[in-house]
Amino acid sequence: MFDIAWLWGLLGGLLIGSAAALYLLVNGRIMGASGIVGGLVDGSGRDNWMEALSFLGGLILVPALIAWVFGGAETHLTGNWAVIIISGLLVGLGTRLANGCTSGHGVCGISRLSLRSIVATVFYILAGGLVMVMARHVLGWV
Repeated sequence: MFDIAWLWGLLGGLLIGSAAALYLLVNGRIMGASGIVGGLVDGSGRDNWMEALSFLGGLILVPALIAWVFGGAETHLTGNWAVIIISGLLVGLGTRLANGCTSGHGVCGISRLSLRSIVATVFYILAGGLVMVMARHVLGWV
């Protein structure tokens, strides 16, 4: 039988790209999730807090609904909560240092041919790969 699991990745990519284009067309702003969360946390996004909460709600609820309807997906996430929490905090710190995240730099920035976003994306992908090699093969944490 022909494996069509790659179609889920294609569909997800098309949805993310379409959502980013729609967000830019409607709001005139980049769809960067870390910037939206940061605006809610530091108060700079007070003027559009309802829009930000709606966006974040959809970001969380839609995948949960799809996983519930279609049965979810197999993951290789570690069961070590300390690693998960520390990883999340480090990702948050990295998005603040890079002034953006995967959706802002990787999806929206690269599609606009932003040199800053291309460089940021290359470096965070390399850093993530190096951390995984260290955590899995050297330290045995994952």
